[in-house]
Amino acid sequence: MRVVLFCHSLLSDWNHGHAHFLRGVVTELSKRGADIQVYEPENAWSMENLLAERGGEETLEALRLVYRRVRPHRYTLETLDLGAVLDGADLVIVHEWNEPELVYRVGQARARGGRFKLLFHDTHHRSVTAPGEMARYDLSHYDGVLAVGDVIRRVYLERGWARHAWTWHEAADVRVFRPEFAYEYERDQDLVWVGNWGDEEHGAELHEFLLGPVKRLGLKARVHGVRYPQAARTALAEAGISYGGWLPNHEVPRTFARALMTVHVPRRPYASALPGLPTPRTFEALACGIPLVCAPWEDAEHLFTPGLDFLVARDGEQMERHLAALREDADLRRALAEHGRRTILARHTCAHRVEELLGFCRELGVETGSLGSVVQERVTA
Repeated sequence: MRVVLFCHSLLSDWNHGHAHFLRGVVTELSKRGADIQVYEPENAWSMENLLAERGGEETLEALRLVYRRVRPHRYTLETLDLGAVLDGADLVIVHEWNEPELVYRVGQARARGGRFKLLFHDTHHRSVTAPGEMARYDLSHYDGVLAVGDVIRRVYLERGWARHAWTWHEAADVRVFRPEFAYEYERDQDLVWVGNWGDEEHGAELHEFLLGPVKRLGLKARVHGVRYPQAARTALAEAGISYGGWLPNHEVPRTFARALMTVHVPRRPYASALPGLPTPRTFEALACGIPLVCAPWEDAEHLFTPGLDFLVARDGEQMERHLAALREDADLRRALAEHGRRTILARHTCAHRVEELLGFCRELGVETGSLGSVVQERVTA
């Protein structure tokens, strides 16, 4: 089975969380024997920002070692030979972080007799919060949409943007995201949070559910991420939180292993307009076996068991109580970590999502061969 994937960037996860999941899917498909080719723009801003970081080139080399099966081709729209790229493809996936022109051109190639099945992959909230932006994409010749949540799937069908749509949640690449027990003795933080400050979608929530509770409890805490303006860095310092800058995502398991707990603070659109859609970091934290406390979000699609996989804080005061309890209660930390990891291994790995993808392909008449029958290498709790 030959698969072609167009994405923004696969090796770079600088402010680009969609790379986390896609790298795991590409790795899983490759290990099962698929011929998968990945294409990303030569001037991808995520990659440019990664290379601008101190030690960026060394980080890129390390990423290539971690993701040995991820070898994207870089292109420009002006020189891209779509005929050659799509020749012999059985399945083509175009991620929504691509230029509308590319989305259109691939669709036209399908309309002109391309024998491949063509899917659009949407992992963002714009279909609900900025429908005008999504209207720029011409999906008239696409066979369907892979939507990161059921609410987004329904939007595509109800607005007539797609003939078929499937819910395809993100997941954890458990070959990379697993407990790093070897670093247990180096634990030197009460709490670590990995995430980007971003913009007005996030600031107030981070003050209520992270900075405030940490300051009141006097926790030893560290934050990693990008897009932190000076005012945000000052607020971190005033809360007693150290700022560690950008952290390549493959280094997150070791960082989690050095802390007692972490938190999940969803951006406002995901907590309000798109209930039920956790970020990739939620899956990855649970896969790493670190106790997790979430700011309010409704698990509308029943992915987890709140209270057993993680704790939920309705407000800043309850977040403070949960964090205090986790600091003092090793049994509580152990129970949450073990239950959360078991849930990931049972339902939410990239191998599970590849099984789902192959099922969608068969619905469309794609011959998947033996890919669906390959047993994933055993990964234990």
